Amino acid sequence: MSGAAVIVALRVAATPTAAFAAFTEGIGRWWTSHPLFPLSPKGDGTLRFDPAGPGGRLVTRFEDGEEWEIGKVADWRPGERLAFGWRLPSFTEDQATEVEIRFEAVGDETRVTVEHRGWDTIPQRHAARHGFELMLFQRRLGEHWQALLRRLSREI
Repeated sequence: MSGAAVIVALRVAATPTAAFAAFTEGIGRWWTSHPLFPLSPKGDGTLRFDPAGPGGRLVTRFEDGEEWEIGKVADWRPGERLAFGWRLPSFTEDQATEVEIRFEAVGDETRVTVEHRGWDTIPQRHAARHGFELMLFQRRLGEHWQALLRRLSREI
């Protein structure tokens, strides 16, 4: 998927393999909802990869037991790369975004880079964009991903 992308990165004190495991196995602990970017009107629920690994999917489960798929895993290479689809329940069938995470060793640390692309295909008037022009929307979403990566780094 090409198009406009939010790209953020953060170094964490871990190997690429450990950072990948913290991202994938711990997503239900470090992921937090943002007031502007909830996955649904009920919030974000608890995220997890089910099943974890190639062919899996990212899902969320709510306290009432409802569960839905956010996106299918497109690439699962522990310690290297993770990619998955990102669709909100309010998206139409032809609307989707994609998240790619890269894990790169930098000395004794790992640079975790998140690229969330495809938001230019979601109309400005869509509820997920709050009427924001693309640049402002991406800036705010980038700030959210930065905060999420900081939470992830505390999990390692």
